[in-house]
Amino acid sequence: MTATAAERHDLAPGGGHPQRWLILGVICLAQLTVLLDNTVLNVAIPSLTRELGASTADVQWMINAYSLVQSGLLLTAGSASDRYGRKKMLVIGLVLFGIGSLAAGLAQSSGQLIAARAGMGVGGALLLTTTLAVVVQIFDATERVKAIGIWSTVSSLGFAAGPLLGGVMLDHFWWGAIFLVNIPVAVIGLVAVVRLVPEFKNAQGDRPDLVGALLSTVGMAALVYAIISGPEHGWTSVHVLLTAFTGIAVLAGFVLWELHIPYPMLDMRFFRNQTFVGAVAGSILVAFGMGGSLFLLTQHLQFVLGYGPLEAGLRTAPLALTVIVLNLAGLGARLVPKLGTPVTIAAGMSLLAAGLAAVALLGRHTYGGMLSGLVVMGVGIALATPAMANAIMSAIPPERAGTGAGVNGTLAEFGNGLGVAVLGAVLNSRFATLVPAAVGAASLPAALAAARGEGERRRITEAFADGLAASQLVGAAAVLAGGLTAAVLLRRAERAQATAAPAHAPAPDPNPAPAAAPTDPGPEQRA
Repeated sequence: MTATAAERHDLAPGGGHPQRWLILGVICLAQLTVLLDNTVLNVAIPSLTRELGASTADVQWMINAYSLVQSGLLLTAGSASDRYGRKKMLVIGLVLFGIGSLAAGLAQSSGQLIAARAGMGVGGALLLTTTLAVVVQIFDATERVKAIGIWSTVSSLGFAAGPLLGGVMLDHFWWGAIFLVNIPVAVIGLVAVVRLVPEFKNAQGDRPDLVGALLSTVGMAALVYAIISGPEHGWTSVHVLLTAFTGIAVLAGFVLWELHIPYPMLDMRFFRNQTFVGAVAGSILVAFGMGGSLFLLTQHLQFVLGYGPLEAGLRTAPLALTVIVLNLAGLGARLVPKLGTPVTIAAGMSLLAAGLAAVALLGRHTYGGMLSGLVVMGVGIALATPAMANAIMSAIPPERAGTGAGVNGTLAEFGNGLGVAVLGAVLNSRFATLVPAAVGAASLPAALAAARGEGERRRITEAFADGLAASQLVGAAAVLAGGLTAAVLLRRAERAQATAAPAHAPAPDPNPAPAAAPTDPGPEQRA
């Protein structure tokens, strides 16, 4: 890593930046704004349809343009922060996100809003990856787990607050205000980053991997698009299968390219590290279980338990609030040193699996049983997520922290999409099997509309509840298996490192030289 002399003086003697907690607050605020925009637009769909004359396809692209561009660019953005400087990429990300928000708020047509949302996605990718890299940069090992826990908390807060913030804004202002509110946050963040965050970048590997960036972006965007479009076009349609095949083929080309160039964007040797692989496996499956279960929960609350959209959103909040409270209390940061990373991850993912199972078995007909499952899920996420993020970042050299953050973010996006796809497919399959043949519908609203009499409607709702329960149990099994796999791989890695350490230790000198008198270090050494 390179840093100017002045920036080296900004580092505290223990290895942490003296203003690290203030910097963490600033970058978490920027990250929260990015995450809110993943969900805040959902509540504005009626306004957009009415005021912009947006079609259903337009609305889908307004929502998906942001997540599609963001997920496709995460790995490239993380690599860019390592090569060209994390402070520089934070500044560029904030500027792009602010300009995109202004353009979105003032858009006069569906096409303008879609383009603005895509621009916001570019800024969002830079911010999400660079903020985590800066956390690794400014905190030493003793405080890093707690700092990553707080950083992870913002994801849960963004999920809980997005629809609520959007609803409040739309009650008082026009739809563009949900984007314009981002601008003061971007300006505050920009000033704070320029004044507080030291610049760090990798002194080697400045040669850009443009082919790798193109392949990773196209491959991830195609794969995520296939997942997004699956429910609309059908998972076995030519449209979805061709897009998914294209994404997989391009990503395979990306791997081959990265293996044969001197300055790869993603060093594939990372995947030989059992700590990295174990944490990666756990990270995908936590996102799989969380993304898929939340997708199913909103349907369960509305279609089976009969709540409205806002009521349903409020009733999922205990999950996010549990994560927020426990992470702010530093539960994971205290347990990792005591139990070790493998046990903490195994315990957290086991609790997440137990919570999913409780939602499936106890929350079928009442919110009370679902509430207990949501709280248990929140405890599991609060334990597992910071420990896994820290394991991923610790397995990668500090000068490649941006790449590590890109991997972490990409896996979360992929896991979320995969969870929605797989658990949704289990739900649809089970529901189609149980729905009476006379109905002949593979969705609940269509089936209820075609039902004859209250008795048949009740049987259809029960079939849907059965499908939801089956899906949640599949998610629970996947999360539990992932937690145990991650724990085993991480334990093996720890044992291998412990065995290798004595073998590489230098032999003691039989004739040691006398100790030199202490000297006053120069300012560079003191810093």
